[in-house]
Amino acid sequence: MELVVTIILLALAGVCVGVLSGLLGIGGGIVMVPLLRLVIGLDAYMATATSLFAIIPTSLSGAVQHIRNATSVPKLGIVLGIGGAVTSSLGVYLASISPAWAIMLVTALVMVYSAYSMLRKALKTSTRNGDSSKSGAQQAAEASNSHSVQASACHAASPAEDDFNLARNTLLGGLGIGLLTGLFSGYVGLGGGFIMVPLMTAWLGVPMKKASGTSLIAIIILAIPGVIGQTILGHVDYYVGIALCVGAIPGAIIGARLVPHISEHVLRLLFAVILAVVGVALIVNELAV
Repeated sequence: MELVVTIILLALAGVCVGVLSGLLGIGGGIVMVPLLRLVIGLDAYMATATSLFAIIPTSLSGAVQHIRNATSVPKLGIVLGIGGAVTSSLGVYLASISPAWAIMLVTALVMVYSAYSMLRKALKTSTRNGDSSKSGAQQAAEASNSHSVQASACHAASPAEDDFNLARNTLLGGLGIGLLTGLFSGYVGLGGGFIMVPLMTAWLGVPMKKASGTSLIAIIILAIPGVIGQTILGHVDYYVGIALCVGAIPGAIIGARLVPHISEHVLRLLFAVILAVVGVALIVNELAV
């Protein structure tokens, strides 16, 4: 009976994980690892490996919905994923020779840094949008009935949230981000979205709404070598992973469907807050042990 209750709770938790995955493009690992570590009681190796195992089907369901929504950049996602796949096995190896506390602390520190980067970007976006709105109002008042000045005011408004042009240098930058992400992904057992999404928005100028879907496409590819490596090492708890996927797969679809209805600013703030909370919780837990 206790086993059945645990499976049901894991599936319900999976729904929440999936919604966040589809909404923010984080794969779900940043919630799965603390859940498996702090609540289920798995050790650091089992928690990260099982998370990585569950990330692939979760990301796949969310990515398919993002592609249907046109809230992703598939070519960039593939390049990111290939870059990540190249280095993720190295990350798995480094994790296998690292102490468990080091894996958790590295995970937490990277999360906190990513949260800080995204929060700073969100605040800058908010300030810029506020200035643009003020400028537009002033121009409209001064223009009165002048059509030309009204057109200028429209031009001064902030660009559409989903505007993004894919260029060759963008793909090269994406490859670099993928290589870095794969190393961290294999090491900490996460899909890497918590690294990719902030870097895509900061370095490549990808809008948050497209970064989330693009990240999920990349996660599917880069997580495969890591899962194979963790499986060979015998670190995956399949029962727990499958129970999470039962809820996470439909949850990711729901999260992806919500993206077009939420503003860029809110998505950035939500991303930053979740990363910060989880990162701080992991740091406190590991230091208390």
